[in-house]
Amino acid sequence: MLSTTFASVARKSCTCRVSTAYRALSTAPAPTLHPSDSGLRPPHLLTLADLSVPQIQTLINSAVAFKKYYKSISIPEAGKLEGAIFEKGDASVSDEVKRKSLEHKTIALMFSKRSTRTRVASETAVQSLGGHPMFLGSADIQLGVNESLYDTARVVSSMVDGIMARVGHHSEVETLAANSSVPVINALSHLYHPTQILADLQALLELRQPFTTDLSSLQGLTISWVGDSNNILNEMMVTYPRLGVNLQIATPKGYDLDQEVLDRANEGIKQEGGTGKIIHTHSPEEAVKGADVVTTDTWISMGQEEETARRLKDFAGYQVTKELLARGGANKDAIFMHCLPRHEYEVNDEVFYGDKSVVFQEAENRKWTIMAIFDAYFGKWKV
Repeated sequence: MLSTTFASVARKSCTCRVSTAYRALSTAPAPTLHPSDSGLRPPHLLTLADLSVPQIQTLINSAVAFKKYYKSISIPEAGKLEGAIFEKGDASVSDEVKRKSLEHKTIALMFSKRSTRTRVASETAVQSLGGHPMFLGSADIQLGVNESLYDTARVVSSMVDGIMARVGHHSEVETLAANSSVPVINALSHLYHPTQILADLQALLELRQPFTTDLSSLQGLTISWVGDSNNILNEMMVTYPRLGVNLQIATPKGYDLDQEVLDRANEGIKQEGGTGKIIHTHSPEEAVKGADVVTTDTWISMGQEEETARRLKDFAGYQVTKELLARGGANKDAIFMHCLPRHEYEVNDEVFYGDKSVVFQEAENRKWTIMAIFDAYFGKWKV
């Protein structure tokens, strides 16, 4: 049924009646309610500790499938180049991988901290899935400044279909998730960094021979961490041991493991029957002994710049070098990983750019794992 209303429009010296037609609605549009009132419970990913091993496996399977498919169509002319190496099409790829699950959807990328890999990976992932990425930096919106996080969560989530949030304190992303009417993904907080470790897992699987996406193939692997007690290490602790991966950690004295995270890691190991061990020492040599993988991260995170001089002194002897790996007895084929950005005082050029380094493969997988997360959480609302 059409209803008609009239408006007077002044044109030159005469007044005309203009007929405007619109479709009458029987009810007013419903407002966007708080999750506690709507009954909707959007899925959120704040840490991989929120997921069971089978759920992590599902995301990994999707990430690998997305990588194979999109890389096979990204440079179609490559096959005409002599000696070119590129991902060929896979006849077994499913229509599910080709589906644009974010079509007509807008994803808010709320970043209160600078980013290279996470931002590029997130924007391209949304675009590839048919959606529109909306980047909202600290200079663009009032994230916790002049407006509460509660208000921001209510307003932004009423206008978009998903939120990827890179924040300071972990409580900020918890507040966003608790009050958002759409799924919220933790792009980084002071406590956890789930999208990074998911990318690391994909890289580890890609390096195993024969190749398989089965996470159980990583059982018995020993990963060494030489560096700060930070969000990357925390995410490793709540994830790797559940997969049967051993974690040998070296941090300087005074840089202890987060007890809350350690408790959650042990709880996850118990619940899922994980066989991985967590060993903590203050000796880098002890940490790399028998390691299949050696990894580190920045010693000075954003916001810790005033501590630079003290931290560089505290971390003396923690630079990853071939000499350190030899002294400690790391496996001769041990690979090196780093989430980037990297500074030479953390790892020297010989290791970082060496033939055992997989840092750029690791970085690229940020896109494919984030794509898998967006497809599951924003596109399907389930893992």
